Amino acid sequence: MSRIYNFSAGPSMLPTAVLEQARDELCEWHDTGMSVMEMSHRSKSYVGIAEQAEANLRALLAIPSNYKVLFLQGGATGQFAAIPMNLLRGKSSTCYVNTGIWSKKAISEAKRFSSVTLSASAEADNFTTIPARSGWAVDPEAAYLHYTSNETIGGVEFQDIPDAGGLPLVVDMSSNILSRPLDISRFGLIYAGAQKNMGPAGITVVIVRDDLIGEVLPGTPSIFDYQQQADNGSMLNTPPTYPWYLLGLVLAWLRGQGGLVAIEAINRRKSTKLYQAIDDSPFYSNPVDMACRSRMNVPFKIANTDLEKTFIAEAMSAGLANLEGHRSVGGFRASIYNAMPESGVDALIAFMAEFERKYG
Repeated sequence: MSRIYNFSAGPSMLPTAVLEQARDELCEWHDTGMSVMEMSHRSKSYVGIAEQAEANLRALLAIPSNYKVLFLQGGATGQFAAIPMNLLRGKSSTCYVNTGIWSKKAISEAKRFSSVTLSASAEADNFTTIPARSGWAVDPEAAYLHYTSNETIGGVEFQDIPDAGGLPLVVDMSSNILSRPLDISRFGLIYAGAQKNMGPAGITVVIVRDDLIGEVLPGTPSIFDYQQQADNGSMLNTPPTYPWYLLGLVLAWLRGQGGLVAIEAINRRKSTKLYQAIDDSPFYSNPVDMACRSRMNVPFKIANTDLEKTFIAEAMSAGLANLEGHRSVGGFRASIYNAMPESGVDALIAFMAEFERKYG
């Protein structure tokens, strides 16, 4: 088997050990005579798989007992709507911070259900920084304050948890969840699509404080009602059983790596050396404010854009895939989530140096 280094922003690479375990268990799981994807989600075997996944997530993030953990469908995009439907709770306004394309999508959806206060925006800076917290406008009567902790396209990441000004703090953590330890008690709700740093596409995790649920907007579909989902163990309908199983394998793998303290040290080392290679070179550049550079998604450019197609083609030949920047910003992007081994980052840095030698 020959595997490339996959720098895709999502769906992203999974740990090889997880894929190998899934391969070995594909046709038969634990002497059941069937694959996980063939099991009834109500069966004792599958309920055990689901419960173990939740237990591992709770252990990794030290999730307090007064938070529900939901495993849902519809991606983070579905949650853009589900959050105001569940969290408005009689209020009419919400607060959002705009730090990039995913923030803008969340804001657009929230406007369908509420009056949105734009607490801060980095659009004037082309989403290369995060506005200082001291300048945020937070409506004390709003239902919650929402931000996106890591913007995969722009490569901007919050390095700490912002003060919500007394409001429940809501965060889209799709692309950096499980990359470092986290104080869950600072949040009202955390949501994350799995396909960037936690598992395959098709399943979304919601971690929500239990006092915030149970009062949905009239007309909210039951499938989007957090209370109903919590009461039914995230099985109000047939859940995405195989993605849930794979997510569970990733969580077990993370615990086996030493948990989030250990994985943060690796992530810090990987991103530091890649940014250093970019900063030390006159050939490459990164546009993001150093104080809020993402550890997960590293965008970079070369001055001669005519060389971009050559870079991508030669990188692919070297076993380095999916380095194209998002179409809205161009250039290149290396997504170096938990599953990207340090050897992959080293290989990319070596390739970049050789490419600069040849064409610089």
